[in-house]
Amino acid sequence: MNFDLDVAIIGGGPGGSTCGGLLRKYAPELTVGIFEREAFPRDHVGESVLPPVSSILQELGCWDEVEAADFPIKIGATYRWGNSDKLWDFEFMPVEQYREEQRPRGWTQQARQLAFQVDRARYDHILLDHARRLGCAVEQPGRVRRVETDGDRIEALVLEDGRRIRARWYVDASGAAAIARKALGVGVDCPTRLQNVAFWDYWENAEWASRYPGGATRVLVLSIGSGWIWFIPLGPTRTSIGFVCPKSLYRESAKSPEEIYLWALQQEPLITELTASASREGKVEATRDWSFVSDRTAGPNWFLVGEAAGFADPILAAGLTLTQGSAREAAYSILALAKDEHEADWLRENYDDNQRTRIRQHIRFADFWYSANGKFTDLEAYTSEIARDAGLSLDPKRAFQWLGTGGFTHDTLGQAGIGALDLAGTRQVASRFLGTQARWELSRVNQLTLKLDGAEVVEIPAYEDGTIRRIKTYRRGDRRLPVTGLFATVIAALQRGPDLVGHILPEFQRQAAGGEAGGKMQSHLIVHHLLQALELMLNDGWVKGRRDPKRPGIDLNTPIEGQIIHTNVELNERLAAQEPAAD
Repeated sequence: MNFDLDVAIIGGGPGGSTCGGLLRKYAPELTVGIFEREAFPRDHVGESVLPPVSSILQELGCWDEVEAADFPIKIGATYRWGNSDKLWDFEFMPVEQYREEQRPRGWTQQARQLAFQVDRARYDHILLDHARRLGCAVEQPGRVRRVETDGDRIEALVLEDGRRIRARWYVDASGAAAIARKALGVGVDCPTRLQNVAFWDYWENAEWASRYPGGATRVLVLSIGSGWIWFIPLGPTRTSIGFVCPKSLYRESAKSPEEIYLWALQQEPLITELTASASREGKVEATRDWSFVSDRTAGPNWFLVGEAAGFADPILAAGLTLTQGSAREAAYSILALAKDEHEADWLRENYDDNQRTRIRQHIRFADFWYSANGKFTDLEAYTSEIARDAGLSLDPKRAFQWLGTGGFTHDTLGQAGIGALDLAGTRQVASRFLGTQARWELSRVNQLTLKLDGAEVVEIPAYEDGTIRRIKTYRRGDRRLPVTGLFATVIAALQRGPDLVGHILPEFQRQAAGGEAGGKMQSHLIVHHLLQALELMLNDGWVKGRRDPKRPGIDLNTPIEGQIIHTNVELNERLAAQEPAAD
């Protein structure tokens, strides 16, 4: 069979350009075409980025180009969320440790910990131009009018001008349009009750709520009862400000998109103050923010990436992380297929499991956030249903706590976390929402042994340096324990002896001192993260714990106030000063 291309990618946004760029970087002999219907630059929501994207940019080879665009450095976010009006911060690193670096920055240790807030008109253009320079054939505008299928296979793309493009593999990176997914008849599931809509506009010369040397700041996420407002500086003068609310509230309001948008901003004194001397572009846009996950994300000769595969509510700012992460793994899977390095079914099944589980976890964690926000809606009882979906029977309060601490082992292989939050971070958020300190299971036990009975031994892919390495993994139900990274170190420590203080903790300290665990993680954080991995294994049933009264233990807890998550004193005082004095 004659093919026009090795890989045809529908969509030239960050998903398509990341996938195409990595394919050409690691296999320049492959012919890759990207078909983008819109002319760039153009605006797009999804502007707040998480740190995992930075490493993808570095791998692509376009870190320097993105950094040269001088996007604001994102050191974290400021929230009004939960049952209190007080503002609080979540930071990627303790702000007192942040140091100004001359821009454009190199690929420094600090840069790896932080993120950007990106003007998508410029960011998407940079990535697509980079893919073009790597050798992707970019057609823009290049609208795909129709996808020809034969059963579960894609046979060709038919372009607007009538040309028929045949490829060995196809990637649907067309976002919400999901052109190939819909043509293939792949269904979607909406495992949430959240059905939100979003409205936004762009502003010039809005004041930043926080400003640090080197162009660093925090985004704002502010609950106003009927919904929440985002405030995302995109450059020295341009800011994205949006409003998210339930679709039911929008319909019942009988307001136009512009009317409900302006009404919402008037409800928030901080936004009113920050925009007092600003002007808006005056084009309120709208979209629906309905979380969903595709029934399948891979087939015989196709992959779905980004929003074509699924979407999680924007409260956690995970959109670009999910999109570019899935694009990277799709590229690696196609590279392996092209080289016939692994079984095709194994590659597709693992890609599908990774994407669908990751999206569901982000949807579940978003549900947890909304259930915690007394000002938005009360979903606490719904958390029991979420737990039941995971095979657990818990009352609402225990289910709520489980959601804030649950097993997130699909986001970053070998680590325990979701998005930019590690296990300790999720617990600190839960502590803030609940108003109580979260106690660790490791504080209750001091004798620990591996519990692998009933687990199936499988292999999962590790995507590294353009190749796929097979990782031994234990699987029990929907839980998995990959023998790599932090988890491999914990398993080795448990095999040395069961005593937490006498065997396990000294082994963790030895590994940290020798730099044998944690990869590029700073040494002083390694023991902390190993304890988190052990705690997760204990919670997930991979480790059995008991208390020996004759042996010492350790006391771990998660304070409501810490270095990473804490009350924003400065902004709270600023808002208090705005309030009229009592008579």
